[in-house]
Amino acid sequence: MDFEAREATVFQRNEITEHYIYKNFVGRISGVKNRRIISQIADDEMRHYTIWKSYTQKDVNPDRLKIWFYNFVSTLFGVFFGIKLMEKSEKAVHDQYSRIPGSYKEINGIIRDEEEHEQALTTLIDEDLLKSTAHLVLGFNNSLIEITGILSGLTFALQKTSLVAITALVAGIAATLSMTVSRYLSAKSEYSGKNPLVTALSTGVSYIIIVVLLVLPYLLFTNLYLCLGISLVSAFCVMSLFSYYIAVCRNMVFKSRFLEVVSLSLAVAILSALAGYGLNFLYVNFM
Repeated sequence: MDFEAREATVFQRNEITEHYIYKNFVGRISGVKNRRIISQIADDEMRHYTIWKSYTQKDVNPDRLKIWFYNFVSTLFGVFFGIKLMEKSEKAVHDQYSRIPGSYKEINGIIRDEEEHEQALTTLIDEDLLKSTAHLVLGFNNSLIEITGILSGLTFALQKTSLVAITALVAGIAATLSMTVSRYLSAKSEYSGKNPLVTALSTGVSYIIIVVLLVLPYLLFTNLYLCLGISLVSAFCVMSLFSYYIAVCRNMVFKSRFLEVVSLSLAVAILSALAGYGLNFLYVNFM
């Protein structure tokens, strides 16, 4: 038979691994409907494992590293994010199963199950997460775009790293306080049941982290343009990570979202740099 036993073992291991991943998700996801869907998928994965075991005639241990990875990711970014990553995994598994020889008669049933899993996972909705990510998008995008613009403008206007660092920190702290107060008032008017102060502080903390991260090169190095370059690269790295997070949670295309955010940020940075250069030129020559 062309389809080798070791490949069947790979599928068997994948099924038992996903069983444990989904089983871990069940107790951590909110909503009765969502828990029922995840629990059913976990049971299906165990049944698929049993089908593959009938071919391999042996037990297979799960991939502990993969289980740990999804536990870590779901703990760090939320279980909903972990589940949405698993949704992508289900699509990959479906593609693999579609290439299995037809002599494995039970495979059609497994393929149908995987298709149903893929569809079921797309229906999972965490309204609180979607709302919180919307606020995170606002906070991070504002801080990244605003601070990169400020640093670009100040770099060409002040021409001294220490002055740029102090001025940018003052501007960043003021922007953080403003954003925190705005988020507090917004959360208080939403009546979502969450503590407005905690929500506002989480926004403020995320904002000030971005400020410190982007200003830090100006405190460590003396070359203005090296500092600006490091800050821009750092900003783009954060943008890529956060854009990927939002793309996964909201089933969006990562590339288009990332390019949009980077293009807007780069445009702001360039215009701010031109403004800073123009102001410096006016100061040096006419004042």
